[in-house]
Amino acid sequence: MGGIRFTNYIPDFANGTVNVEDSLHVSMKNIPGKFIISKEEWYSYDRSPRQNVHVIASVDESTYVPSSPVKMGDHPVIWTNTNYACKNIYIFMGHSPELFKDATYTTIFCNSIFWAAGQIPKSL
Repeated sequence: MGGIRFTNYIPDFANGTVNVEDSLHVSMKNIPGKFIISKEEWYSYDRSPRQNVHVIASVDESTYVPSSPVKMGDHPVIWTNTNYACKNIYIFMGHSPELFKDATYTTIFCNSIFWAAGQIPKSL
């Protein structure tokens, strides 16, 4: 999904602020420009996938609570890979079932399913 390899993660989970980079992508319909994801492992990779993918959102590692030394710099967390003919989306977040109680996360998740199915999501 981007030519990257896993290197590390935050095993005790941390909150982090996600910044939307492509607010026009259907997956971001009704999503604020910034939002907090709670209780995430925040995987890091050997490099950013940015040169190989279309980035939709990234996490600001300086906002981790609690702070963590596990960082990679440019850290996309939602993207599509336009090098493939099929619709695809990588949504990094989702390691805690608590996220399914988060309206922003579930809206992104549902919007993405509609987008992949070629449908326009209604207001959720």
